[in-house]
Amino acid sequence: MHKKAKEPNDLEKFFVERANAGDVDGLVALYESDARLDCGNGEVMIGIEQIREFFIHFLAGRPQLAPSRQAPALCSGNLALTSSRLDNGEITAEVARRQPEGNWLWVIDQFSVGSRSKE
Repeated sequence: MHKKAKEPNDLEKFFVERANAGDVDGLVALYESDARLDCGNGEVMIGIEQIREFFIHFLAGRPQLAPSRQAPALCSGNLALTSSRLDNGEITAEVARRQPEGNWLWVIDQFSVGSRSKE
């Protein structure tokens, strides 16, 4: 059983852990059933099945991700905007929603919204 995100920024931490473990099901468990995932190449995956297919291919190369630098989550009610800066300077943006049980899942995930030079 996978841990559930108690805070919006838990999602990114779990993403890195599960990706590094090659855990496709664990990655998919971070998303709502009708979530949108922008792969960064102009393609948008819609729903769990397309997101699962994307992660099968993504993990085929056995990537090892470094923890990112997360900005504090910006929350409004049951929605939260999360963002991270990766080691390569790219910046991600995600929208998470608090579920009825109290945990958080991503609704929208954009792998890269741009880049910023490292500080």
